[in-house]
Amino acid sequence: MDLISIVVPFFNEEESILNFCDFIENHSICKICNLEIIFVDDGSTDNTSKIISSYKFINIYKIKIVVFSKNFGSHAAIRAGILNSSGIYCTYISVDLQEPIDMINIMYNNIIKGFDAIYIEKKSVKVGVMERLFSLTYASLIRKFAVSNYGAGGINNIMVNKKIINYLNNNVEINSSIILQIINSGFKHYTVFMTYNERKHGKSKWTFEKKTKLFIDSFVAFSFMPIRVVSTFGIIISIIGIVLSIYTLINRLCNPDFIAGYTTLVILILFGFGVTNISLGIIAEYLWRTFDSSRNRPAFILSNIIEIKG
Repeated sequence: MDLISIVVPFFNEEESILNFCDFIENHSICKICNLEIIFVDDGSTDNTSKIISSYKFINIYKIKIVVFSKNFGSHAAIRAGILNSSGIYCTYISVDLQEPIDMINIMYNNIIKGFDAIYIEKKSVKVGVMERLFSLTYASLIRKFAVSNYGAGGINNIMVNKKIINYLNNNVEINSSIILQIINSGFKHYTVFMTYNERKHGKSKWTFEKKTKLFIDSFVAFSFMPIRVVSTFGIIISIIGIVLSIYTLINRLCNPDFIAGYTTLVILILFGFGVTNISLGIIAEYLWRTFDSSRNRPAFILSNIIEIKG
């Protein structure tokens, strides 16, 4: 039987982890292969890991908990889980069980046909208006300016084979999106459209701060668009400045009593300083990531690996 590794990143999921354990234990999420569950504790401060450790798993072939020294984010957690996986195929699911129950079977049945990766694109999901708006905006901008073959509805889950597992383990990127890294690699893939469930237990840890970081990381890591926008703004402002300068000079020569207005001067100064600061901020994002990468610091630090079964 083939072994599929399923990475489960979590951060303070004490309220929902027991329900998740019951779900994967009592439902045959893959009927024709063995499962390895790799829980990744992304710096939790509650008892989630203890609950997992004390749970009596019977139907799962192998189980372990990878514990981070602190919170590094879900993408780093997925990378750590893949690095510590032993299956010939690997995927990831969330503790909130928003993924449909038959997703693993569908991905497995497709990837054995010769694909390197299977993408799951959201057909629909019950979430708030703002979260849905962020998802659609993010997907639209990524498709247009960064990774053109990114799904219009957003790619939420991916199953990969050993070829991509080795590629990811040999190319661990910090401050990046593992999903975009896989999609941008160009391996042979197939996309499946599925309807996701509503979160039933616990509170989502997908905060506005984390969404903003993902948005910035995605564009800085996979697109030159922000720098191009800065350059375009600089050209436009230069043209406006030249035109106004010529206008002021002509008026001064033709009309000695002409006095340039302070209002125009103030507007130009404020607008110019605003755009300059935004430009410096965008450039600093790129420089920071270049500096961060040059230090070769790890994308995550493991505190412990707990072997529960197998």
